[in-house]
Parts: sequence; C-alpha cells; structure tokens
Amino acid sequence: MNTIIALYRDHPAFLTTVACLFGLAIGSFLNVVAIRIPQGQSIVRPPSRCPHCEHRLGPADLIPVASYLFLRGKCRYCRAPVSPMYAAGEAAAGALFAVTAWKLGFSPELAVGLLFVSILLVITLTDLSRMIIPDKVVFFGMAAAFVLRLFIHPLPLWNYALAFFAGSGLLLMIGLLGTAVLRKESMGGGDVKLFAFIGLVLGVKLTLLSVFAASLFGTLFGVIQLARGRFRRNEPIPFGPFIAAGAFCAYFWGDRILDLYFALIFR
Repeated sequence: MNTIIALYRDHPAFLTTVACLFGLAIGSFLNVVAIRIPQGQSIVRPPSRCPHCEHRLGPADLIPVASYLFLRGKCRYCRAPVSPMYAAGEAAAGALFAVTAWKLGFSPELAVGLLFVSILLVITLTDLSRMIIPDKVVFFGMAAAFVLRLFIHPLPLWNYALAFFAGSGLLLMIGLLGTAVLRKESMGGGDVKLFAFIGLVLGVKLTLLSVFAASLFGTLFGVIQLARGRFRRNEPIPFGPFIAAGAFCAYFWGDRILDLYFALIFR
C-alpha cells in the first residue's frame, strides 16, 4: 500500500493519467445524470439504451469517446446517428479529472476537487441542453461538500460557512439589480443555489473572485455574440457554464490571479 501511495505522490504524470482514465470511465455516468435528472428519471434504472432502437448498451458502448470514434458517431446496432455531446461530456470529464489531479496531487483535497469538477460538469451539460441547473444535483453537491469539508479544510470552517452565504447572496443581488434594469428575470434560482455549493468548496475570497470571473466570462461572450450579430435581446443565455468556468479558474489559479492583481495595484 505504501508503495502505491509513493508511486502516486512521486510521479505526478502517473497520477494524472490514472485520474484521466477514471474521468473517462465516470464521464458516462455523469452524462446519464445530466440527461435523466432534469427529466425526473432514475439514474439507475432502466439501464442505458440507444435512444433510437432502445437496444440495451453493452460495456463497450458505455465508453462514448471510443465508440464514437470507431463507429463514426452511429449506434452499433441500428446505425442511427448519436449526439456528439455524449463523447464530449466524457472527454471533458477525463480532462477535468486530469487537471484536478495535476494541480492537487495525491492529497485529501483531491477528493474535494473531483467532486467539485464533477458537479460543475453536470450543471454545464444540463444548462446547455435544457437551460436548467437541477436542484437535486446542486443539493447533492452541497451535502457531499459539507461532509468532506468537516474533515478536509485548508481554511477555517467558519470561512466556508460564510462563503456558503456570500457567493449566493452576491449573485442574488446582481440578479435583482439586473431584473430591475432589464425589467425581466435576469438570474435563475439554480445559479444562486449553485454558488452556495461553490462557497463550500472555495471559501470566501475565491468565491467572490469566481463571481467576478463568471460575470466577466458571460459579458465577454455577450460582446462577442453582439459583434457577430447573433445577440437577440429576448433570448435567454445559460449562465451555468460561465459560473463553472469562473469557479474552476478560481479554484485552481485564484490565489495566483489575486496576487498578480494586488501586485499591479500596489506596486
């Protein structure tokens, strides 16, 4: 056992590779969660099937990246086209798990990090496909993060407790302000709840940074869409992916970003 731990600790590339493979394996399950939870379906039953011919998928079919490449995006049984989102979700899980292992190493915080990126990936997929951030996913993330933070907390516990309210409260204020200015709902309840989960993982300082980063990413996207003539005033834009991107950047590079910012301000 000690030899295995030493191998993970002393060879970061090995740990990163294992995490990537684990992410690819669990990515199929995260796809199922993202598809079924918004539809009110069980994530356990029925077993995964082709949406066209309803043939039960075998073990090889549950690796979307491999099957998508080898079968050229078609079902093995009925040859109907399969959405590339399945393979994209799994590939994203592999990449996110690899980055998380690379940044955190073989440490207790790795468990928190893998939970964090898994929840962010699921809500990104659901918000892009159905414009919803499911409460069940966010509440599960909150509960799991709460338990983990009781035992794994680089910051004082009060910091995470305060961040639980700070991020969601700030986003709620932004949403109310946007609603008053635009005279329509500008922030969904799922976005606000998601920041409560993010606060449990990041702590106060990085949670506030993630709010700023998410707003920045969303604004840049809107400006680009406007410049390309694709912006429609009454068309809703899913904010979940920008929240996920901002939280991801804050978690892994937030301290460095803040140090650079303050160095430029107070030099």
